[in-house]
Amino acid sequence: MLEKIHLDQLVFGQSLKMWFVALGVAAGVFLMVRLMRFILVRWLTRSRKKDQKDLYIFFLACTRRINGFCILIVAGYLGLRTLDLPAGMETWSRGIIVIALIVQSALWVNEGITYWFGRYEKSPANGDPSRLTTLRATRVVLRLFLSVIAVLLALDNIPGVEITALVASLGIGGIAVALALQNVLGDLFASLSIVFDKPFFVGDFIIVDSYLGTVENIGLKTTRIRSLSGEQLIFSNNDLLKSRIRNYKRMSERRVVFSIGVTYETPADKLKKVPDMIRVIIDGIDKTRFDRAHFSAYGDFSLNFEIVYYVLDPDYNLYMDIQQEINLRIYRQFQEETIAFAYPTRTLYLNRVAEELYAENT
Repeated sequence: MLEKIHLDQLVFGQSLKMWFVALGVAAGVFLMVRLMRFILVRWLTRSRKKDQKDLYIFFLACTRRINGFCILIVAGYLGLRTLDLPAGMETWSRGIIVIALIVQSALWVNEGITYWFGRYEKSPANGDPSRLTTLRATRVVLRLFLSVIAVLLALDNIPGVEITALVASLGIGGIAVALALQNVLGDLFASLSIVFDKPFFVGDFIIVDSYLGTVENIGLKTTRIRSLSGEQLIFSNNDLLKSRIRNYKRMSERRVVFSIGVTYETPADKLKKVPDMIRVIIDGIDKTRFDRAHFSAYGDFSLNFEIVYYVLDPDYNLYMDIQQEINLRIYRQFQEETIAFAYPTRTLYLNRVAEELYAENT
């Protein structure tokens, strides 16, 4: 009799027995969903090992993203449905379950975005750095848009919250926030400009003012560059676009200008041969295009020749190999023609008559 009276005791307008029933339903639903999730994860894991289809990977990722807290809210809501709740509590419970479903749906959509973009990036046809940079930025924008939509939908389902008034107030407050965060927003829009205008991509070798290196990452606020000496350089996107950027990755060919000097004792006929010698040497090397070679100036201690040619490949190491080969061939050719390279010298001319007069007067 005491047990019956105890179970019939009212708690928040419901008997204690009904509360136990609601708790049992909630616990049963929670455990059942968790068990189903566990079984499904095990089955999808084994299926993925047997058949490497992307579909199994996607469903496995979505199954693992089933949030335990969302399961608990759903189980609690189903348990509360067994009770005769007041109108206010019913409204709040519906709002909470809708918010939980919105959160879970957002997690699944986010997983879908990750899966689709990851699959697209792995495609051999999309290995171009420009496409990869655009894809990564688009993925970030989509995730940000998804988060905003999820938050607005969640707020719209909270009892007493007027989403229209909230959005209007956010619009007014957004002006103040934009003024306070103008530097951050400037970097954000600069990031979008980099993505869509494409002045450089990840992997490009660039020079910014006096800094040079390879682009490692283009973020929403900063761009990271790995310098030749090994350290990482971090630039604000806004400041980066205000600078003069030299992108060597887009160089189709390299123009090379260099000079050599020969001694003043070189005969005129041999001086005339020098430009043709150099033209033959450069034309005989692969991936080069000769432009010109001229006797350009009378130096302080040398007769100077200026040579211009093109390396038909932007690779710096290849350019240095070609320049080295040109220098060696010029050296050997000059040795055969007995043409001497000039180096800093000084010649003193003494006037003998002046010396004798000076000696007599002293």
